[in-house]
Amino acid sequence: MTSVMGLLEGRETTARVRAEELREESERVLAGLAEAEAVLERRVIARTELAEALAAPAAPEVREPAHEPPGEDHVPVAGSVVPPWHAGAGTDVLAAEYRRIVELVVGVVGGEGISAKELAVRLGLEAVPGKIEGVRPKAKRPARRGRLEASPAGRFTPRLPSSASRPTGPVRLGGQGGGS
Repeated sequence: MTSVMGLLEGRETTARVRAEELREESERVLAGLAEAEAVLERRVIARTELAEALAAPAAPEVREPAHEPPGEDHVPVAGSVVPPWHAGAGTDVLAAEYRRIVELVVGVVGGEGISAKELAVRLGLEAVPGKIEGVRPKAKRPARRGRLEASPAGRFTPRLPSSASRPTGPVRLGGQGGGS
């Protein structure tokens, strides 16, 4: 006759083996679930991006900046790219917001230039940090493209005649890590 203790030990071993099998199966299922959720997330993002792209108006064709006066078909729009400066380049190729900034900087009397705060005021904006910091990058874009000069102190001046051969690539305009 088998002992009651042996019988219970046998049943415990069977339950332990079954629990370990289920634990291993649950780990496989959880790994499969994580992989399936990642695939699902990528597909949802792709579908959403496609729906947004199809719903958006057609993007305007990006043209290389011409080094000649624009034709009658060229009308700069707000948010358009600031073309690089070249000999004979006027402000008529600039979007209105950039044209106004360049004209204000060029119209400043004196060699000190104009700050972003002064630009904001002359543009009819309040002299509050939010408005000033909105004007600053708009003035830096023409400076990066050779249409204005930007000092490390944050003042903007008309482009210097000697900078005609200046590169039109990215130019560091002060800010953090700008040196002393």
